[in-house]
Amino acid sequence: MKKILIFIIIFISSCSPSDESKKSNKNTSNTSIESSGEIKRIIVGNKDAKISIIAFESLTCSHCANFHKDVYPLLKKDYLDNGLAKIEFRHFPLDIAAFNAAKISQCKNDGDSKILNSLYANQQKWVKGSSAEEANKNLEKFLVNEGFNLDFEKCIENKEIEDFVLNDRIDGVKKYKVNATPTIIINDEKFEKSLNYKNLKKALEKLI
Repeated sequence: MKKILIFIIIFISSCSPSDESKKSNKNTSNTSIESSGEIKRIIVGNKDAKISIIAFESLTCSHCANFHKDVYPLLKKDYLDNGLAKIEFRHFPLDIAAFNAAKISQCKNDGDSKILNSLYANQQKWVKGSSAEEANKNLEKFLVNEGFNLDFEKCIENKEIEDFVLNDRIDGVKKYKVNATPTIIINDEKFEKSLNYKNLKKALEKLI
């Protein structure tokens, strides 16, 4: 926990910007925040696949949004849907807005990618605001408009989810030397080439 507290101080004081209403439903009967138990990682594809891809991303990063728009659909069609590979989405927030959005994406603890994909697909709708408070309001408004039934404050303040997201970032730096987003890891090796589908496909084909 000590490393988490130290990281929070560093993160809040030094994180840099990324590249780049209706009221919340107070009925929480459909909000399944687990205050204890394992938080499930967001994974798409065959969990036992020979090819394992890890994507370290920041939800306010425009390059990450482009990856989800231009590369991920092809990757899903050619490798994930047929069981050849799996992808794990891990968090590497570059600013407070991305940090809070990452917590939202994990809030139901069910490993589903729907909220994550929506946040990337509609990044321009919610990534705005001159303060953390304004950014939170825009994020909350977006979620309501998209029909996601979440208790926003509980999601943002959930300490287990917060530690989960922070540990992703810490592990990314320590284990894989991640210093930018998106960073792709394939079978525990950092993908060093320019991130486009042609280069990614060449790397994956060698592993089949």
